[in-house]
Amino acid sequence: MNAAVRAVVRMGIYVNAKVYFIYEGYQGMVDGGDNIVEVSWESVSSILQVGGTVIGSARCKSFRTREGRLQAAFNLLQRGITNLCVIGGDGSLTGANLFREEWNGLLEELAQKGKIDAEAVKKYAYLNIVGMVGSIDNDFCGTDMTIGTDSALHRIIEVVDAIMTTAQSHQRTFVLEVMGRHCGYLALVSALACGADWVFIPEYPPEEGWEDSMCVKLSENRARKKRLNIIIVAEGAIDCHNKPITSEKVKDLVVQRLGFDTRVTILGHVQRGGTPSAFDRILASRMGVEAVLALLEATPDTPACVVSLSGNQAVRLPLMECVQMTQEVQKAMDEGRFLEAVRLRGRSFENNLNTYKLLSHKKPDAELPKTNFNVAVLNVGAPAAGMNAAVRAAVRVGMTEGHKIFAVIDGFEGFARGKIKEISWGDVGGWTGQGGSILGTKRTLPAKYLEKIADQMRTNNINALMVIGGFEAFESCLQLHEARANFEEFRVPMCVLPATISNNVPGTDYCLGTDTALNAIVETCDRIKQSASGTKRRVFIIETMGGYCGYLANMGALAAGADAAYIFEEQFDIRELQANVEHLTEKMKTSIQRGLVLRNENCNENYTTDFIYQLYSEEGKGVFDCRKNVLGHMQQGGAPSPFDRNFGTKISAKAMQWISKKLKETYRKGAGKVFANTDDSVCLLGMRRRNLVFQPVAELKSETDFVHRIPKEQWWLKLRPLMKILAKYKTSYDVSDSGQLEHVAMLPKEAETGAI
Repeated sequence: MNAAVRAVVRMGIYVNAKVYFIYEGYQGMVDGGDNIVEVSWESVSSILQVGGTVIGSARCKSFRTREGRLQAAFNLLQRGITNLCVIGGDGSLTGANLFREEWNGLLEELAQKGKIDAEAVKKYAYLNIVGMVGSIDNDFCGTDMTIGTDSALHRIIEVVDAIMTTAQSHQRTFVLEVMGRHCGYLALVSALACGADWVFIPEYPPEEGWEDSMCVKLSENRARKKRLNIIIVAEGAIDCHNKPITSEKVKDLVVQRLGFDTRVTILGHVQRGGTPSAFDRILASRMGVEAVLALLEATPDTPACVVSLSGNQAVRLPLMECVQMTQEVQKAMDEGRFLEAVRLRGRSFENNLNTYKLLSHKKPDAELPKTNFNVAVLNVGAPAAGMNAAVRAAVRVGMTEGHKIFAVIDGFEGFARGKIKEISWGDVGGWTGQGGSILGTKRTLPAKYLEKIADQMRTNNINALMVIGGFEAFESCLQLHEARANFEEFRVPMCVLPATISNNVPGTDYCLGTDTALNAIVETCDRIKQSASGTKRRVFIIETMGGYCGYLANMGALAAGADAAYIFEEQFDIRELQANVEHLTEKMKTSIQRGLVLRNENCNENYTTDFIYQLYSEEGKGVFDCRKNVLGHMQQGGAPSPFDRNFGTKISAKAMQWISKKLKETYRKGAGKVFANTDDSVCLLGMRRRNLVFQPVAELKSETDFVHRIPKEQWWLKLRPLMKILAKYKTSYDVSDSGQLEHVAMLPKEAETGAI
């Protein structure tokens, strides 16, 4: 919430508006006085990394009464406030809408009582409202991700990872209760992200006799040498008769029936706390700026709207349509229409549920189809968090589809040497939470080993390839595609899953591993800022990875609240460096006496990190001193973030289903083999704005700058002015891409949104 508060304040000041804080929610609006305060640029400094909300929040009974709202309207009018930005859940937003509908009546009543004059009634005739949804449950319809959801998932996953080590040691079963009284999003996604054995959510109650099925599943897992079981229960979980399923009930069941050593952990309010994740900070900053633009453009006729995110796109939706749809879900659940409730939750919720069902329960071999196709999975390029989650999903979905799955060790180099083995369901258990690449990965491209790789594909009868990796994975599949003329072994379906921390693969807005790397950068920047705040008058220059792609530097700067980010895509000269030094010199005169500058490793061959450090040190003499920090390979390591675990799992499952479809289409019965020779049989699966799309690598060739290994056009460059505005630079912000008001039902139902 604080990132949103900061963005609204700074964007508001940037467009020359007066901005006020209302402390303690609606209670502060009703009480007035010191609760409504005009704020300055510096008021929101250093709050980006703080959890909770600095302006306080409170439930307010009096605002539910007309007298309360009358008093609130009077307090706003005294300060000439007619634009409200409300950050909260559906209750807060519904209240805001009612307030807006009553506004004229409230003004007239105040005029009758002689509290305001007729002039004021005319002048302040309209109240504009824009909402942002802040709720860890992600229970608001129309928006893919609410502010706070990703951070809550981080808290849950940290706990699960810690519990897994103790459960592994003691052979225990753990029942984890997570928040979500009416919405199972947190439970579902954390179950997906940690590969839980069973999950209970309010929208999808288990079938009759679930007790037996669950116990069978747990004992089967133990028999397969799995030393731990994890069961996740949403606090609002129910059975198909609407009776609650509590964590204690689940524990007692496991102990009585199976005699397993079982423990319950209730996460409680831990999930609401802690430092916000990089995703949440960027989401909230984007939404905050969008909210101010929406208020500026609002007219008396536009309905109160919510700014939200659909896929990777900022959208505006009518507030009441979203609220009504959110209430429809609850109604469907109360009436036992559970399938309807899942559908109303939206595509991303439905996809999560389907993916979880696919991956968690292994069907008996007798029930699985047999296709006689062999699919090979390999990692190429530098390691990225989430690769293992993708491999796990590929293996399990592939087996469910009836294929044999082969794992290739050490990329194409290993492939050429015959390091290839069949891999089964149990082999990939517990892989989702592992960082790096368990299969091993190399940057080597296949061009120099084409004959050997073709031999291996013939020997092992490989009918399809799934290549998980960065720019090298894209290049490799291009090379194999071009080698089809000489080697018929390569005439098979191939799919690239983009996985690299640099986010430099064409055809996708996000690569697997980027989110984890961004969190590592932001966490380090937070610590460095803390150190700089203590010493005062200090500027840190931080170098990030990314090759020639400035994504990590730019987004890291946005999420950490940096003063500047130097990137290759936006050329800079000595004048810009000088302007940055002057900007920091001015900043040191204020109460914020520290600076943070990020530099992409390849942004300029002459203006190196050392050069910039020396320039700043010299120019800042007597005003500030300078330190530099090269983050290096810590950005590639660490446990994958919830986003990457989930994104990896979902895109991999989707890719394997695409491979199955292509295998069926290209199989020639007469010849008894797969023959895929068209461009669309070698694709890259990427997230584009709102959708996950398969794009032929041959078509992506024209969109790529091969010299610098980046796409020719990159969506995130549009967010560049955002970072500058929030760091107090004068710049022009292109509003052409800002959201137009859409309707909830119009959000593409058939398109699979890329949200997690």
